[in-house]
Amino acid sequence: MKLAPLDYKRPASLQEAIAILAAHDGAALPLAGGQSLIPILAFRLAAPTMLVDLRGVPGLDGIAIGPGGVRLGAMVRWRDIEDEKRLAAAWPLLPAVISHIAHYQIRNRGTVGGSLAHADPAAELPGLAVTCDATIEIVGRDGPREIPASALFVGALSTSLAAGDLIVGMRLPPWRDGRRWAFEEFALRRGDFAIVGVAAYYDLDDAGRVVDAHIGAIGVSEYPIRLTAAEQALNGSPIDDATIAAAARAACAMVEPQDDIHASAAYRRALVGTLTERALARASA
Repeated sequence: MKLAPLDYKRPASLQEAIAILAAHDGAALPLAGGQSLIPILAFRLAAPTMLVDLRGVPGLDGIAIGPGGVRLGAMVRWRDIEDEKRLAAAWPLLPAVISHIAHYQIRNRGTVGGSLAHADPAAELPGLAVTCDATIEIVGRDGPREIPASALFVGALSTSLAAGDLIVGMRLPPWRDGRRWAFEEFALRRGDFAIVGVAAYYDLDDAGRVVDAHIGAIGVSEYPIRLTAAEQALNGSPIDDATIAAAARAACAMVEPQDDIHASAAYRRALVGTLTERALARASA
């Protein structure tokens, strides 16, 4: 199908972009990479009257790495993350997760802000953002604000963004030395959306016990979730086979996926346990 008729503007500043979005009160949509939005428009699943192209807005495409963590501008592409070699030491889980996103052509155009705003429940970046307590930077008609990633996603393809709001960046907290981490994903084919994905990281105290465990999952709910029961099974315990098995059982028990054309609920639930066990085993190695 073809796109329905609509207007197009390419603002030259963030203020101009916000003003256009606010003036149309939800009838205008921002265009970042377009890898999700354009197919949605082609299938007439959304019908905005205007597209606001963000490619002319300066200051949205930087990657900043420092003592306070990593900041990704909204227009940072997956390819930019892959090409930023400093991330392998500064935030290794990030490029590991990004490598699972679609194919090269998509990673060459898809953006951080576009993925967060699209809020696909099987998308890797929203899952990472929730798992890692990321902060989402937003600018709207009332000015800038920040929210935790967990407050952004409210349903499948649905966020808490108001009409006129624009995601301008995402911040990841500092990465500790010696942190153990892994990402596991299962898809029907390489590059497909995940059936289930699990991201995990934790630190160890001086006695070798797990502290600050973070485990999150995609593909098992209408939005990415933290597997808090699995985290609790890890924290305060040595990382051994028994602890990993307990965390995997806890992960299975707390998810309530739905049947769909790709997998049954029972299969997804079992897969959560399997991928949690694999991720933790890889992290511990």
